[in-house]
Amino acid sequence: MTTTAQHDWSERRERSNMLALRVMAWIAVHLGRRVARWVLVPISLYFVLFSPEARRQSRRYLKRVLGRDANWADGYRHVHTFASTVLDRIWFVQGRTDSFDVSISGAETVQAALAQGRGAFLLGAHVGSFEALHALGGEIPGLRVAMVMYPENARMIHSVLKALAPGFELGIIPIGRSGATLEIRDWLDGGGLAGMLGDRFLPHESSRGSGIVTLPFLGVPAPFTDGPFRLAMLLKRPMIFMVALYRGGNRYEVRFEPLADFRTPPADAAGREQAIHEAIAAYAGRLEALCREAPYNW
Repeated sequence: MTTTAQHDWSERRERSNMLALRVMAWIAVHLGRRVARWVLVPISLYFVLFSPEARRQSRRYLKRVLGRDANWADGYRHVHTFASTVLDRIWFVQGRTDSFDVSISGAETVQAALAQGRGAFLLGAHVGSFEALHALGGEIPGLRVAMVMYPENARMIHSVLKALAPGFELGIIPIGRSGATLEIRDWLDGGGLAGMLGDRFLPHESSRGSGIVTLPFLGVPAPFTDGPFRLAMLLKRPMIFMVALYRGGNRYEVRFEPLADFRTPPADAAGREQAIHEAIAAYAGRLEALCREAPYNW
């Protein structure tokens, strides 16, 4: 979440090992998902035992969302849920979605946005699995998603996935460089969807306090960035809340919900600011509800 402990996330290197990732990928591809999931058990235990900072942050979050002190079983389940979604990326990017039971709600919201021909923003969070979108090709024709992100944050895992599925291309529009806004606009104009994760902010935002809106979240004040919302208003596009919850085993639940429509923003500055604040509050409220519904997904 957007805590001070994560203020430098954009500069933080992945806590991964290329050899370990490749070994895990080999086991998954050659021995199957059942064997690979058994291997996740010692991997999850390792991170619970030997990642004290991650364990501390997990306990802080779980205590708030569960309303009680988190025990070792809670911490293990938290880590194992995340590890499971990372493992399942292998099958999603290879298009082997028949192994999964994926339920979808709100597909009509995306279809309506695509029918307009001007694209839309998909706003998610670090909840569940964004890669589950790969399972929706047959359900939502014309679905094209590019992630607006810092590409270096997922460089290692993406290189492994690319090796496993040479035809796989994770559409990325890199931010933090000149011309990014125009690239996003062109992508949207072509009928694409721009995916963003709104539960983190940039280091320069936290240091100077600009672009940050503080809202109640899980019982404490929490900072949220207004960047995605201002971008959507600048480009006059709708925003759709998206999440793919991991429900255990091979089950995922994908949801799309209307979040904000900035296609015709208010003419006055005060009205635009109010519309942005209302959209951020709606996003924070839905994220909080998801955390309480499926606490180990985040």
